[in-house]
Amino acid sequence: MTPVPLDPHANADPKVVDIGAHASADNDHVGGLLVAVREMTLKETANLVAALLDNVDDTLFDLAEKAESNASQTEYFDGMRETRKKRPRIERLFGERVARGFADFAVGRQPRPNEAQRAFSASGELSLVDDRELEESLAVSSMVAKADGRLSGALMALNQRLSVLSGGRTTTNAGNPLGPNALAEAFREALGELTDVNIRVRLIILKMFERYVLKVLDKLYHDVNVRLVQAGVLPQLQHPGVVRRPGSAGATVRAAEAVAAAAGGPLDNAGGFVAADASDELHQELMQQLTALLATRGNSTYSTGRRYATGGIPTLTPAELLGALTLLQGESRPLPAVPTAIDTTSAVDMVQHLKDELMAQIQRLSGAAHANVSGSDEDTIDLVGMLFEYVLQDHTIPAPMQVLLARMQIPYLKVAILDRRMFAHASHPARKLLDQLADAAKSWSEESDRDHRLFDKVKATVESLLQDFDDDVGVFERRLADFTQFVEQNRKRAELAESRATEAARGRERLQNARRRAAQEILSRINDRNLPALLRGVLTRPWANYLVLLVLRQGADSADFRAAVHFVDDFIATADVPHGAPAHQSYREALPSLEKHLREGLVTVAFQEPDIVRLLDELRKFWRQQLGEPTPAPAPALDTDAVLGVTPDAQPPITETAPEVEDDFDPDDMSVNIDAGCLQAVRELKVGDWVEFSDDAGTRERAKLSWISPISGKYLFVNRRGLKVADRTAVQLATELHDNRAMILEEVPLFDRALDAIVDRLRKTQPAPPQPAR
Repeated sequence: MTPVPLDPHANADPKVVDIGAHASADNDHVGGLLVAVREMTLKETANLVAALLDNVDDTLFDLAEKAESNASQTEYFDGMRETRKKRPRIERLFGERVARGFADFAVGRQPRPNEAQRAFSASGELSLVDDRELEESLAVSSMVAKADGRLSGALMALNQRLSVLSGGRTTTNAGNPLGPNALAEAFREALGELTDVNIRVRLIILKMFERYVLKVLDKLYHDVNVRLVQAGVLPQLQHPGVVRRPGSAGATVRAAEAVAAAAGGPLDNAGGFVAADASDELHQELMQQLTALLATRGNSTYSTGRRYATGGIPTLTPAELLGALTLLQGESRPLPAVPTAIDTTSAVDMVQHLKDELMAQIQRLSGAAHANVSGSDEDTIDLVGMLFEYVLQDHTIPAPMQVLLARMQIPYLKVAILDRRMFAHASHPARKLLDQLADAAKSWSEESDRDHRLFDKVKATVESLLQDFDDDVGVFERRLADFTQFVEQNRKRAELAESRATEAARGRERLQNARRRAAQEILSRINDRNLPALLRGVLTRPWANYLVLLVLRQGADSADFRAAVHFVDDFIATADVPHGAPAHQSYREALPSLEKHLREGLVTVAFQEPDIVRLLDELRKFWRQQLGEPTPAPAPALDTDAVLGVTPDAQPPITETAPEVEDDFDPDDMSVNIDAGCLQAVRELKVGDWVEFSDDAGTRERAKLSWISPISGKYLFVNRRGLKVADRTAVQLATELHDNRAMILEEVPLFDRALDAIVDRLRKTQPAPPQPAR
């Protein structure tokens, strides 16, 4: 097969490459395949790069908040601004560079070495290369090497198939137009637009390319390999990790099938399974444990308690199995119209016995007395059954939502048979949809969803899967996109309300702290003094309010606040009768300054001029009495409240210092009975974590931790609509946890929690090793 000529300059639009324009009819098919591979690559990588750029702002903002200097913080903010401004051009240049790579590949043009490679001359000596370019190229080389190693199996198959398309020319990882090297170099070249961004920020964005693109290329490579196999390009090619199915059935066969199935491989045309690379090493390790446990469990410990014997009975094909499941799916009863309590026992029984119903359905369809499913299919049935049994037992999901989610067992069993990567790939759309639904359900409560907006959306999503899903796994992607959009719209509304609740709480805390500080300054000076009612009233009412305003506006360390506190000392001193001429002279000289400062403070707290004049007149009378000067005839008893302009709705005077909130727990203090473990769990809570509160009547409310006060240490909780539900100190919340009146909800995605629980369950049910003979 001859290579397909491709001229990268033949079209004005660099994204549109005229593959095979001059090829012969024999090469049309090959040229079409290369175009198809290019379009699949452009579409998938464009989505991945878009997701990367969506997260640049959050990543750089978090780093800016933790920056050790103003200069570093400015660099991160500049990077955010430049990336937002240049984003359209970065995305366009990336796509053009990837398309140009395919054009070069088609005509046999080798990719240019990067700066790290060109830094060495033929003699092995270092040549002059810009330090910035070299640093970036070394980072790219490092991440590409890791990706090449992780994706070696898929890349090996892809390289061999691309070699066929190029007419037998050897294709290496470096020369593969959709390989990690080509994609990473394309992105680095596109980042050249960020000319004014510091090298440290550019390296951070390059590192994000490894996380958001290189680590999730499994799906693209799998889809391209499948597309080429379907087109007849090396369909017989065996990948590393292929498990061939021997003709005889038995435990060894079932173990091999289970391992291959959980590794995520599709069927090859010889009946074996092609193992796919897991998108996450932890998921791969977990699936290896799970498949080993499934293969060695002997008689099934789940559901019907038996494994179906082969005994000459033909094994059902996946199509027959899917057909029976589709019929069961069509017989599903309607979903509840309103939130409904759940009978856990009956619901779990229903989930566990689906396999019996499935086999009965198959027997009715075939008219046979017995039916046989393959070991891997039976393991898949059991695994999905255990997954949904966990859903029904997971306290993180409210009971009415468990009812809805459990009804997806048949669609998820069908997708697991169609695409076994679901268990090994965290990015699988069916898996992401279940995690997204469970995460949204976690925040649900009757109180926060009175209009049933969330309940109805989850119900509609489940109904759509039950009605629309036949064998098109793309249904899950569409439902995921639709539900994600719904969640995002509601999140924005909730964030606005939550911001208001947080600001209100923050304002109350600052006000309480300011009042506490004002009370401390004033009461520490007047509590041991028998002050006249007028002087005490001035200090505990208008002047206390003035101190509160100064703390709020300028802080307790400001010069104005210190001067206002000094006024308190001078004002109290006027209650002492001066003795002797020098003391009288000092007393008189202090009064104008006192009057001036008092007037300024009263104006600040919105005293009206007539009230200020009347108050100063009364104070002057008092001061003349202290000096022994003649005063007018005795007036009626002074109404202090009237002089101070006190109204019925006025703030009460300061009479005692508000206590500080004490959250410190002393384990040696036997008078405080707090569970230290519960207190530690509370202190490990992060903003965004969810807690379920329950009252004495059994009413439950779920709330998200929105804010932790740096002043009082209180925890503010809001519901899914952003409205305040509760505020607690750490000790109060720990007490509620200990008394089972509060429960911290899991943050780990549902699918991951379920798989961990299934592994633990299977371990516990493993047969005991035989005892040695005595």
